[in-house]
Amino acid sequence: MGYKPGRCLLSQRLKEINKNQQWLSEKTSISKTQISDYANNRKVMMIWTAKTIAEAIGCYIDDLYEFPLDSKV
Repeated sequence: MGYKPGRCLLSQRLKEINKNQQWLSEKTSISKTQISDYANNRKVMMIWTAKTIAEAIGCYIDDLYEFPLDSKV
């Protein structure tokens, strides 16, 4: 059993802490382009990237994506 992530919630999480993609890029050393790709659902984060971002913004990895009920694979 596994899960397939749905929509990325990164933009929502950043709004909740009053930060932006530029701040996250500077905090994590992940390029702003890459962060934008995640936030706009053009790419899915690898686990180590998700962990880095979650730690930076103070949330859990699971908080970065929706996991729809029908996403089990």
